[in-house]
Amino acid sequence: MYIPHYYKNENVNEVKEFLRKNSFGILINQVDGKPWATHIPLELDEDKDGKEILVSHISKANPQWKEFEKQPEVLCIFNGPHSYISSSWYKEEEVPTWDYIAVHVYGKLTILDEEAVMKSLHKLVTKYEKDSKNPISLHNMSQKTLRQVKGVVGFKIEITDIQAAYKLSQTRFEDHATIIKELNEGNVTSKEIARHIKKQATPK
Repeated sequence: MYIPHYYKNENVNEVKEFLRKNSFGILINQVDGKPWATHIPLELDEDKDGKEILVSHISKANPQWKEFEKQPEVLCIFNGPHSYISSSWYKEEEVPTWDYIAVHVYGKLTILDEEAVMKSLHKLVTKYEKDSKNPISLHNMSQKTLRQVKGVVGFKIEITDIQAAYKLSQTRFEDHATIIKELNEGNVTSKEIARHIKKQATPK
């Protein structure tokens, strides 16, 4: 994706942490020559060789998977917080803009066998059930229920490139105090953008 140099985040550890916390992404390839996108959890992991991968699954009813072997190169998009930035918050006249965090991950997809799919499902459920009041476990489910795994196609994506855009008013440093103040009077996502602006502007 196009990222002006001052918005490019090359802090690999920070971007990986973002992917772990914002793992519900968009898987994109082509189906019958047209762009196709599916919204799914895409979990950052490592394979047995220590290579970074994304792991997920989709329904067999979704025709997207039928193109996986013919077109293994895919794009995954992860969106973070975003907010409109009014230029009325600036000291000098300027057009308004939008601050946001977005990460694009490119990679090569490989279909998993049923055993590997089940292993990934166990990890997925365990991750998101850990803070539940009454956590469930696939270990406690009947074989009849677990047979639903036959209705999905699991896959891993070997990561070839990560591009991260953190557009956080980097070019408006003199206006940060006002921007942060105004954003903190808004909704949850605008407050999160305010937090990131303050964080990236703080000397390390």
